[in-house]
Amino acid sequence: MLDTKRHWFAGLEKIIAKMFGVFPLTPNQFTYLSGFFAIFVFWFMYKGDLVLGTVFFLIAAGLDLVDGAVARAKNMVTMKGAFLDTIFDRYIEGVVLIGFLFIGLPDVLLPASFWICLSLFGSLLTSYVPAAAIEKNMWADKQLRRGIMTRAERVIFIFIALVLAIIYPSYIYTTYVIIALAIISNISAIQRIVIIILTKNENCN
Repeated sequence: MLDTKRHWFAGLEKIIAKMFGVFPLTPNQFTYLSGFFAIFVFWFMYKGDLVLGTVFFLIAAGLDLVDGAVARAKNMVTMKGAFLDTIFDRYIEGVVLIGFLFIGLPDVLLPASFWICLSLFGSLLTSYVPAAAIEKNMWADKQLRRGIMTRAERVIFIFIALVLAIIYPSYIYTTYVIIALAIISNISAIQRIVIIILTKNENCN
């Protein structure tokens, strides 16, 4: 949903581009850095240090904003960059969600591991649906950002889950957030499937 409102954050994007554009790094190198910091997120979650895990998650997720902002500001937007950005986005989400398996979330209705895996499945499927539709000539637009939960909302949910895990060591509220993430992300994927099936895109073959 927030992915369709990027014009709301145009001013912030200019500030980010100005701040980070001074570094001798290409947009793709910022993308690689986000993946590098994601490794630390997993490591600290595995070790049970959720404070540092959350800090590194913010860094990794923040660099996801930086690469795009710098690329647009410097007119360095490329298909390779967009491809890498999408791939690393999925890796970062996946690494963090897998990290939740190691902090001992309590079971709610079903095992916590089920909700974590369902969240991961929803994250991947939301991105895969439009890619599959384009591959099968069912959708001609380059991107399909519609749905009640896109990348931005998933990042927010994961951040909230991490913060709640720090505040409430019982992790019960974190589990509730993961359950919400699992359900809403899969609903979003289903929304995209329905949109693609029902929408007649005149640019399709």
